[in-house]
Amino acid sequence: MSILTVENLYKNYGSVQALKNVSFSVPAGSVFGILGPNGSGKTTLLGIIMDVLKATKGTYRLFDKVPTADQRKQIGTLLETPNFYHYLSAQRNLEIAAAIKGVSTEDIPRVLEIVNLTQRKDSKFSTYSLGMKQRLAIASCLLGDPHVMVFDEPTNGLDPVGIAEIRELIKKLYHQGKTIIMASHLLDEVEKVCTHVAILKKGELITTGDVNEILANEDIVEIGSDDNEKLLLILKSLNNYTNIKEADNLLQLFYPVGTAKLAEINKHCFNNGVILNHLIIKKKSLEAKFFELTNN
Repeated sequence: MSILTVENLYKNYGSVQALKNVSFSVPAGSVFGILGPNGSGKTTLLGIIMDVLKATKGTYRLFDKVPTADQRKQIGTLLETPNFYHYLSAQRNLEIAAAIKGVSTEDIPRVLEIVNLTQRKDSKFSTYSLGMKQRLAIASCLLGDPHVMVFDEPTNGLDPVGIAEIRELIKKLYHQGKTIIMASHLLDEVEKVCTHVAILKKGELITTGDVNEILANEDIVEIGSDDNEKLLLILKSLNNYTNIKEADNLLQLFYPVGTAKLAEINKHCFNNGVILNHLIIKKKSLEAKFFELTNN
């Protein structure tokens, strides 16, 4: 089942096209990243999905059906900065949120435990760090146990500790079976937590699909020794790689996906009198792929 299907979506603000013919599908049980720089249309897209904005043209479906208010109640949404009463405790703020949502307050201990705030449930919101405030906002989204979560830039403005906390929380929710749709301009964030991605540039969809498939256009083998000049010479007689570069006192060999064989590389070097002190394989980074896709 597709949680969300977007078909030929347009959004115009006067003469400005915020979205241009965007189409993609979000599979159930995925962490789906909508990735793009500021101004690419990510927030506009999420606003349309949650009925905050109206599309100029195009359609979308939730749970393979025409969207309704009842369907949106099955989605936990965090589109803006957390909005809580600063002078109230986390417990009291969640009680108010539960009343607004029309769900039982008996769910509060469960969501506090998920976001690791049980020990601070009686502390005032004003005493929370930015990361804790964001986790409390996610706890509010989890009230009523929705199966789908929608987050807009969930780590925006957080310090490294707060970013790591939110990333781990998203992974936890994914392993609990939630489907998560999140917008982000952080390449590293999408690479670390998302299973699928749609990349937007100036309102247009550049590419979409499984994160590993989008990344997997090259394998890079990093290789080094105490004598990289000699190493470079003997690598010229090695077969199958498509390119070789020097970077940070290492050599990089580029291979088609799945064709790099580290044992053979190591053996070739050893047989030619070079002992390696560095040999690893890695995928092309999402950053490199992202800039390839969005660069004219």
